Amino acid sequence: MKNIALKILSALVLISTMTFCQTDFVSNVSKKGTTAAPFLSISEGARATAMGSAFVGIADDQSAFFWNPAGLAKLEGVGIMIDHTNWLAGIAYNFLAASYNLGGMGTVGFSFTASDYGDMKVTTVDAPEGTGQVFTVSDIAFSLGYALNLTDNFAIGFNPKIIYQSIWETSAVGFAMDLGVLYRTPFDGIMLGMSISNFGTKMHLQGNSTLVTYDPDPSTLGNNGKIAANLSTDYWSLPLNFRVGLAYSPISTEKHKLTIDVDALHPSDNYESINVGAEYVFDDLIAIRGGYKSLFLQDSEESFALGFGLKQIFLGNIAIHVDYAYQNFGRLNNIQKFSLGIAF
Repeated sequence: MKNIALKILSALVLISTMTFCQTDFVSNVSKKGTTAAPFLSISEGARATAMGSAFVGIADDQSAFFWNPAGLAKLEGVGIMIDHTNWLAGIAYNFLAASYNLGGMGTVGFSFTASDYGDMKVTTVDAPEGTGQVFTVSDIAFSLGYALNLTDNFAIGFNPKIIYQSIWETSAVGFAMDLGVLYRTPFDGIMLGMSISNFGTKMHLQGNSTLVTYDPDPSTLGNNGKIAANLSTDYWSLPLNFRVGLAYSPISTEKHKLTIDVDALHPSDNYESINVGAEYVFDDLIAIRGGYKSLFLQDSEESFALGFGLKQIFLGNIAIHVDYAYQNFGRLNNIQKFSLGIAF
């Protein structure tokens, strides 16, 4: 098992290296805004967000679907997480995840992410205030995850998913896979996590809105000036991201626990950056968290994050988690997250 774990770890490093070598990553040119489905990069889970989105080496709740699917192997029993994000420009995102530990057979689960943009007016040059019609925008992702402890110290996880986006009468569908490993190092209290997110197909918008009539020769009378045609839309890659994280617990007693996590990120649509975060838990009841996101990333509006959490046990085996996160976005104001978790 140990040899298998080492081979998988080596393979993941090799795959990630080859993948990003093929993305034409140019160090002095940002590719921000050049991918489809950018909502896949919005952090999930108030706890992880409050820690500056440094969570790859921890990944010990249902938000592991987003950060590192290998973390699902560490979850016991049945767990459910509901996460609500008040995003920028009045947009809201909702995340639902559930996991079930099958014992020696591993852990299975699913996650679902959906957006809420609200209705928007259809406007034209002749009707800048609106035509009376409205349209909607949708971002949806559904995944099925599986994770397994190969040894007492090494876990691996997979998270295949379907991505759907639509705007008015056009839509696009994509398929992707998340891969992750979690390794308890020989150094006391240090965990190593690695993950690749959104490795998959490109997305291509199509629908009734791209259907038009076309006159191939408007200067000629008597020809057919209403030939049915379809506007061409380009194919866009998903926001591929490779993360490596180290988590360290310098204090871990019955009453007090302090965990520090540092993540390095290599996304396909931006420069590399580092996230750092910490969590202090008192009596397994109250948690205080803080962190900083996008260190060394030029022109980033993201910066510090803060949050707290409460945990209560009911009927001896039902644990309720309530978490809150605030993240500063500079000139773009801030976002807030609320999460509710149930484990039994």
